Amino acid sequence: MTGNTRGLKASQIQALTRLGRRRVPPDLWMTAELAKSLAEVSHDTGRQVGLFLSRDGDVQQVLVGSANELYIEKLPPSRGGDRLLRGLLMVHTHLRGEPISQDDLNDLALLRLDAQIVLHLKRDSSDIDSFSRATIAPDPLAASPWHIEPGLRIQPGALSGHERVEEIEEEMRRVRSASRHKLSLRERAILVSVSNEAVSTQEENLEELAELAESAGVDVLGREFQRISTYHPSTLMSRERLKSLIIHALQVQATLIIFEQNLSPAQVKSIADMTELKVIDRTQLILDIFARRAHSSDGKLQVELAQLRYLLPRLERRSTALSRLTGGIGGRGPGETRLEEDRRRVRDRIAQLGVKLERVGEERRQRKGRRTEKELPIVSLVGYTNVGKSTLLNRLTGSAVLTENKMFATLDPTTRRLRFPREREIILTDTVGFIRNLPGDLKRAFLATFDELKDAHLLVHVADAAHPMVSDQIERVEELLKEMSIDHIPRLLVLNKIDLLEPLDREALASRFPGSIAVSALDLNTLSPLLETMEDRLFHRSFTDAPDRIVARR
Repeated sequence: MTGNTRGLKASQIQALTRLGRRRVPPDLWMTAELAKSLAEVSHDTGRQVGLFLSRDGDVQQVLVGSANELYIEKLPPSRGGDRLLRGLLMVHTHLRGEPISQDDLNDLALLRLDAQIVLHLKRDSSDIDSFSRATIAPDPLAASPWHIEPGLRIQPGALSGHERVEEIEEEMRRVRSASRHKLSLRERAILVSVSNEAVSTQEENLEELAELAESAGVDVLGREFQRISTYHPSTLMSRERLKSLIIHALQVQATLIIFEQNLSPAQVKSIADMTELKVIDRTQLILDIFARRAHSSDGKLQVELAQLRYLLPRLERRSTALSRLTGGIGGRGPGETRLEEDRRRVRDRIAQLGVKLERVGEERRQRKGRRTEKELPIVSLVGYTNVGKSTLLNRLTGSAVLTENKMFATLDPTTRRLRFPREREIILTDTVGFIRNLPGDLKRAFLATFDELKDAHLLVHVADAAHPMVSDQIERVEELLKEMSIDHIPRLLVLNKIDLLEPLDREALASRFPGSIAVSALDLNTLSPLLETMEDRLFHRSFTDAPDRIVARR
């Protein structure tokens, strides 16, 4: 028995206890006798009273609330394994005949109940006027996420029907199977955006988040977005939308929820507890991608450092209950707790990685010094992620750097020599792709890599001409270059993937970005103008010329 039992008489406590010993035939929602006893106890106490029933008909828990609402402090044990519904039915009273409430429906969704049954008592009486039954709607395209049957009478026909729960689960299982990816080991995610930005902007952000999820090997089963003025402190989105999200995840059997916005550790825990799913944000998704894609020892060190910096505050905020236990003379305690030991190890590892990265940075500076002695011009390819920089490097230099149509397919910087037709050589480097709102931990970890750009004599800014947000991507790259204080270096805008555009679209793009060069990295014939322009910039002009600034015309 849980809930508001303070102030109850001994006889009322005994009546509630007897309710906990009742049993219901497995093929019934409830019995008329149980409903009558529940109504009598509720009327006598002046409080809402509820029961959790298992599918076997056992009363798992008795709940006592106030006159207006019911409190659920702790759920009773439920079915384990890969279950769609929890296997629990809730029956409770409304003292003044109020209809089934939004809170009742929220409990149905959030707790994944077989059904929510509300007994409507006549005002100032223990007589039951009628009852309402609500079940989850298995169809994800249904107008409402639940099915409500109001005004039912306590009659045998209305009390039986547990087979309906099995039908609901079977339909949910069918929907789940239809949406399940062939590779069952892949994570299945729902993407979520909660922001005060316009819905169109949120949709664009979720489109990019979907590309990141695909790069991480995650199947995207759905998208949810909500425009709000104020974030909810514990769940970010409103509880109403969170309830809808849980039903959506349940219907398609998602295993993961990915938020576009950064979540605090408390928010991650709160949402995960309510949804019983893994919850990550965009920063953690990008960190996971970097961890998968880094192959060089340098890249692995940088990614590990970024991950530990991301993890450390989340360790520190877990719980104050795990702080040092003190006592005795001088406040000496038994030693470090597990949490303190974890913190210390993370800090020690961060310090070790800092030393190793400093050593790697020194080796990089020595290599740059040797290149400087040879007085070879340095050209760096920069741009948004997945715009074709590595493909362009391969075509220009005859290299075989890994290329995939995924975000952050390559993370390790690559340096190759490029020989022009007139026997002139340059150093061509490929760098990590940029992205909007690059996580700060990653930005700090990869500063040494971006330092390579400071020695470049020319920055070749590669953009995806076929991307619908090409203008925004170009502006964001320009902003990042300015943030890194390298916007003074001359730049050349290259519009890649023109083979995916119609002739009229190419002309429109050329007018929006005057001075740019349109190429297709897959077509060698389109690269001649780029080579000629690069050679002219590097050998026929001074390296200290003012940079060519590219501004998108809206």
